[in-house]
Amino acid sequence: MTERVVLAYSGGLDTSVAIGWIAEETGAEVVAVAVDCGQGGEDLDAVRQRALDCGAVEAVVTDARDEFATEYCVPALQANALYMDRYPLVSALSRPLIVRHLADAARYHGATMVAHGCTGKGNDQVRFEAGLAALHPELRVLAPVRDSGMTRDRAIAFAEDKGLPIDVSKKSPYSIDQNLFGRAVETGFLENIWNGPIEDVYAYTQDPAQHREPDELVITFTSGVPTAIDGEELTPLRIIEEMNRRAGAQGVGRIDMVEDRLVGIKSREVYEAPGAIALITAHQELENVTVERDLARHKRGVDQRWGELVYDGLWFSPLRSALQSFVTEANRHVTGDIRMVLHGGRAVVTGRRGEASLYDHALATYDTGDTYDQSLARGFIDVFGMPAKIASLRDQRLNK
Repeated sequence: MTERVVLAYSGGLDTSVAIGWIAEETGAEVVAVAVDCGQGGEDLDAVRQRALDCGAVEAVVTDARDEFATEYCVPALQANALYMDRYPLVSALSRPLIVRHLADAARYHGATMVAHGCTGKGNDQVRFEAGLAALHPELRVLAPVRDSGMTRDRAIAFAEDKGLPIDVSKKSPYSIDQNLFGRAVETGFLENIWNGPIEDVYAYTQDPAQHREPDELVITFTSGVPTAIDGEELTPLRIIEEMNRRAGAQGVGRIDMVEDRLVGIKSREVYEAPGAIALITAHQELENVTVERDLARHKRGVDQRWGELVYDGLWFSPLRSALQSFVTEANRHVTGDIRMVLHGGRAVVTGRRGEASLYDHALATYDTGDTYDQSLARGFIDVFGMPAKIASLRDQRLNK
């Protein structure tokens, strides 16, 4: 019986060539699997037909935008997930979703191998292979670009020789990955970290220096999940799409950073994540209002670790799952409204309200109506500072 390979298929040059390349190298039949995570571009039917025209015995295309928004982007918002305090895990979030669909397709089609088009320098090879190992450890993994010498020049020659229906005449100076949660741009002149990004790098955001009127809106959260904009209830997918549009129009979410890849390489990345940055900013502020101090302090460390695990390709790890339970519980009371102004590349919170708020005006005010008994402060300070005071007296005694 002929073996089958499930290929993570994007519709581009490398993965289109990989269909025939894998068939020649292994003698296996190739099932192409394309997952729509909101990356835009071609119609899914066109992508499916190209895979078949390139030699796939079957092509599966899945609109997973709602799944991506609800099951991957929302948990990232609840965890305020920013790798190195800046990057909202745009590509890293989509990989476990794709991996799950690859594993499901492998089981359905009786495949013994899964293939991807990742290089040996990036994080995605780890995300695909570690995820597959967790979900379907019996599968073997093929990586033609990394392991079989399938360079771009050889891929173009292969496509021309086989007459594959791929336009190889245009080559972008950038390597781009995009989805519902944002857009990542690298390579080309950006590899010189002294070069500043030029305007044609960006597609999700407008130039923040352009004059335009500020955009004010109110975002509603329920247990840490965004549920409405300006009072209109929407799905997470619709909310992220709308925030991408409105925040992107104001130039919000541009990130230019040198990041630490899992493989040990420092890489210059330019990101656009208008909706993600605006929503995380709003969620963080609502947490400030609704989450008790010690829980909030501990959660900040959990959030950082959660983001690192996802960046490193460990979405399906026991630790990420356990931390997710904590994050979900910590968001139980993160319910209310955040008023935000989008303008000049910034998302600025200007108002907060909600029944779950821990802010007590009568305790916080310095005006008439103050209910805080200031006389209690002296005793609290004496007790709170006692350990440091005793240690200081000890040091003075011993240093005589």
